[in-house]
Amino acid sequence: MVNDYKKYELFGKTLMQRIDLKAPFRYDFPVAEQACFLYVLNGEFQYKADDVNLSIPTDYSLFLNCINSGKQIHNSGQEENCQIIIVTFYPDILKKIYDRELPSLFQKPKNIISNKSNEKINNDFLIKKYVEGLLFYFENPSLVNEDILILKLKEIVLLLAQSQNADSIQLILSQLFSLVTYSFKQIIEANLFSQLTIEQLADKNNLSVSSFKREFSKIYNDTPASYIKNKKLEKAAELLLISDGRITDIAFECGFNDLATFTKNFSDKFHITPTNYRMEQKGK
Repeated sequence: MVNDYKKYELFGKTLMQRIDLKAPFRYDFPVAEQACFLYVLNGEFQYKADDVNLSIPTDYSLFLNCINSGKQIHNSGQEENCQIIIVTFYPDILKKIYDRELPSLFQKPKNIISNKSNEKINNDFLIKKYVEGLLFYFENPSLVNEDILILKLKEIVLLLAQSQNADSIQLILSQLFSLVTYSFKQIIEANLFSQLTIEQLADKNNLSVSSFKREFSKIYNDTPASYIKNKKLEKAAELLLISDGRITDIAFECGFNDLATFTKNFSDKFHITPTNYRMEQKGK
């Protein structure tokens, strides 16, 4: 459960977040053309992806490439809260702020020895001081502007380039600027909250609708309509807790065409209206 949530956007995208989570919790990373730096201010979370299981304690960090996702962070404990800072790296924003040439950290390594997509960063003094600086701006939002956010993004890039994990981070970040062949599952996860029809999703996978449905059922053990609807509703439930946005806006953000359809589907799944769900959960 989210106790507190703050964020700053740059060029219309969420750049920096501070999240206070109450255990037990779980967060699934969507497939997206981005990378994330997660720093643990307090508490601990576990990271799971395929055959990788890591524990990230206080003052440690995790760096992720979300292009090939299917990853989650979680904490199954009952008492300890977990406070996290997240900085997100988008290739289009990075290209925009480095208008001449991308730093070497984003360039493809000469010797690629793996396609790793995550890196645990040990307690690093300079990164800790950087995060302390971010906290100052989260506590003083009136001081935050576009120039400050660009400066802080460039600062973490420099620090990561100088860290002991620089080689692995370069390998992960360089994947954002390489041509990627997306798998069936990646295409589905990347378009979960879009308005695409089943026919359009099938076309993106170069399959007929019937072949697409068979492949979908084989991977997800569910129909496309049922699976996608449930994922949209789960995302909506999450947004109802971590944001104060209008319910209509949340419905559209999660891929529903109108409020009435969203409200009915939400009520059918959770046995409560979106409004009452938000009031009940935040009142706990």
